[in-house]
Amino acid sequence: MIPRYLVDFSLDTLPEVKTDVIIIGAGIAGLYTAILASKHYYVTLITKKSLFDSNTRYAQGGIAAVIADDDSPLYHRQDTIFAGAGLCVEGAVDALVHEGPEGVKELMKMGTTFDLENGELALTKEGAHSHRRILHAQGDATGYEIVRALADKVGTIPNIEVWDEHFAIDLMVHEGECRGALIQRPTGERLYLTGKATVLCTGGAGQMYRYTTNPEVATGDGIAMAYRAGAVIQDMEFIQFHPTALCYPSAPRFLVSEAVRGEGAILRNIKGERFMSNYHPQLELAPRDIVARAIVSEMEATKSTFVYLDMTHESEEMVKHRFPTIYETCLQYGLDLSSDWIPVAPAAHYTMGGVKTDLNGETNLTRLFACGEASSTGVHGANRLASNSLSEAIVFGRRIVECIDTLDPLLELNTQLEYDDGRKDLSIQAVVERRLKLQKVMVRYVGLHRDEQSLSKGQEELQRQFGFLQTRLTRREDFEFANLLTCAKLTTDSALWRQESRGAHYRLDYPERMDEHWLKHTLVQREQGITEERIAHV
Repeated sequence: MIPRYLVDFSLDTLPEVKTDVIIIGAGIAGLYTAILASKHYYVTLITKKSLFDSNTRYAQGGIAAVIADDDSPLYHRQDTIFAGAGLCVEGAVDALVHEGPEGVKELMKMGTTFDLENGELALTKEGAHSHRRILHAQGDATGYEIVRALADKVGTIPNIEVWDEHFAIDLMVHEGECRGALIQRPTGERLYLTGKATVLCTGGAGQMYRYTTNPEVATGDGIAMAYRAGAVIQDMEFIQFHPTALCYPSAPRFLVSEAVRGEGAILRNIKGERFMSNYHPQLELAPRDIVARAIVSEMEATKSTFVYLDMTHESEEMVKHRFPTIYETCLQYGLDLSSDWIPVAPAAHYTMGGVKTDLNGETNLTRLFACGEASSTGVHGANRLASNSLSEAIVFGRRIVECIDTLDPLLELNTQLEYDDGRKDLSIQAVVERRLKLQKVMVRYVGLHRDEQSLSKGQEELQRQFGFLQTRLTRREDFEFANLLTCAKLTTDSALWRQESRGAHYRLDYPERMDEHWLKHTLVQREQGITEERIAHV
């Protein structure tokens, strides 16, 4: 159903380019890992658009790290594991909470400027955090500031070569060893890029859904590439829907940061009633999956397409200072965050699952690593704790580089890889139409509320589109759709397999969390189907 490669090729006819470390993707994971790796290696950093096109750029809330005197790694650990609903890998969480603060200091050394308050780092609190430990920059432009600083730093390092507008089509693997990737240049020319190590930093797959806070580039490329290459993909059923994305005519589903609720904003249904007390004792600061489902329940009960986020209790001065990006964006649509209730609704936001790695970011394929949202390190479990993702990227980026240092040099390959699937010409149906249809299928059948009937229907609808993968693909949008379709299948199959509700995965037909039977990770591997990995702790 899913071919091993998206295009036919023969490596003996392709130009070969050699480098030391290949990094695919340029969010915080790709940029930070590239900078660290460049101290000992020549790095080729591949981005399908530019260094400023990634999920990181749009991260508003901040980065979680234990900085305050009244906080501790133990508290951060407890919060992360609680939010992860039993599926966190404890060793990965320990790495995050203990090594994250040092990583934040490293970001500052690289030029990132976080907000200060009375001369000290300003800290805020977000959903399911017990302490104020979220660092932010320019109020609500944390991701942009981090990318700006890291991109500026990359530009000063001779050992890093950036390939903008290049697309990594597939990974080249021989006998369980990743040797590099098949790359398409902006001109359409293809080449074989080889390296001692390949690191996937390609982000998540939010574009599977019609309503998402993710940019257009979030098409699950690394996850799909890794799956085709034989890597283990883990926990794809856990898609986090951000509870509060702007929901207004003609406006994009712009993220309204959880930090707004962290600063005291409350949720109201269209009748003006505050409702979170009916769903969780932490009210608006409950874990994201609970808040998102509560909002959907209120929308259904009131027959509305949105609820309101109310921050009118705060002064205009405070709102403008703390949330300048959100304030200005809402103002473009005639909404004043300081005086108006803002219409919001859940939107696909973060892919908790991804390419399974060990504590060094390494996959089951030798020399292949994954970092950031494309990976599944075990930090997030079934539900990501707010602002842990940026911390995870820097912690595991460092661990990956340390692991690369232990690898032997890449030996020459005695045999040439080639692939010919006899592909047909591409269907005349525009890819944009196919993509929209896929997104509607995922919203309708594999959204916040799931059951066997809807998931099975989703499988059937997706199956009708798989003929596309047997056609001759040439453009970036072709490859992106193929990757989205692959990720959609992995998500739907995994969601159908897990017959319980846990974290971000909610089944109407199995509404309870069942640790006795389902305290395990969902693993999917090419040619093997779905298997499981049980967790020892409860």
